Amino acid sequence: MIPIHDSSAGATFEVKVHPRAKKNAITGELGDALKLSLTAPPVEGKANQECIEFFANLLKVSRSSVTIASGETRRNKVVRVVGLSVKEVRKRLGV
Repeated sequence: MIPIHDSSAGATFEVKVHPRAKKNAITGELGDALKLSLTAPPVEGKANQECIEFFANLLKVSRSSVTIASGETRRNKVVRVVGLSVKEVRKRLGV
């Protein structure tokens, strides 16, 4: 089970992104991070935007509620979700 942390800024969790995949999907867990496959290439922030959109749709929140807290230029990222509790994020992610 991946750790999801709660703070005043929102719930955060780690993600390991695999760009240029065949489809957008959570493909498992890798250590303390969710493994996320994205079809977007890792150039000009396209993979970051697709990551935000993927989690906004999955968690049923607005795109502005999801941000990348750290790791914008790396495959390992920390995603922050505002407006949901840790329990609700865990339920909606299915982890």
